[in-house]
Amino acid sequence: MDNNRKKQHTDLEVVQEGFANGVAPGFPLFELEKTEMIEAAADAYGKFLTALKCDWKNDPNSADTPKRVAKAYVNDLWAGRYTAMSEITSFPSDGYDGVVIERNIPLTSMCSHHHQTIQGVVHIGYVVGEEGRVIGLSKLNRIVELFGRRGAIQEQLTSAIHNAVDKICENNKGVVVTIVGTHNCVSCRGVKHNGASMVTTKASGVFRDNTSLARQEFFDSIKINNGTHAI
Repeated sequence: MDNNRKKQHTDLEVVQEGFANGVAPGFPLFELEKTEMIEAAADAYGKFLTALKCDWKNDPNSADTPKRVAKAYVNDLWAGRYTAMSEITSFPSDGYDGVVIERNIPLTSMCSHHHQTIQGVVHIGYVVGEEGRVIGLSKLNRIVELFGRRGAIQEQLTSAIHNAVDKICENNKGVVVTIVGTHNCVSCRGVKHNGASMVTTKASGVFRDNTSLARQEFFDSIKINNGTHAI
């Protein structure tokens, strides 16, 4: 394929973009390094349980819990920190200069404050500029997965996703990212309220203009406050 038709953005570029927004940088690990990390984390978590007066070693349901928790962090909850991301591919827009919107991208993340999960959806929109580029559709999902599986507060996560899309969609006229998330740290501790959700948005370019048709189209599409959601 002609190199001008297809452009690949390396994992390093996206990782650095996330790091600049306070989200932990990715460190791709070899399998041996993962195994060693899991063993060290399991040992530390066992000591954590012991400090809480939990007799986990003599409980058949908890005896393997330190290792289970360590594996969950390395392989799932924080996988974005330790797994290399596939290349992000963009293509020329071939004259298309409208809005591109992907809605309801599933999100699972972990809040940095209490290490409780965040569940929700991400909506992403951008306007292609002259001689601009578009991202392969599934690659937006991959960007969300990469940053979500690192652990961050929702505000930082919103910025990280926005800035990655903004960088890859060269010559765009604007990018907007909205996350709607429910936080387990609200439902299971503190006020213990179920059903509350948090909405965060970062917008640039035409999406910051309250009179912009692109802004209206995006917020009408995701049905949040009819396009008047504060940013």
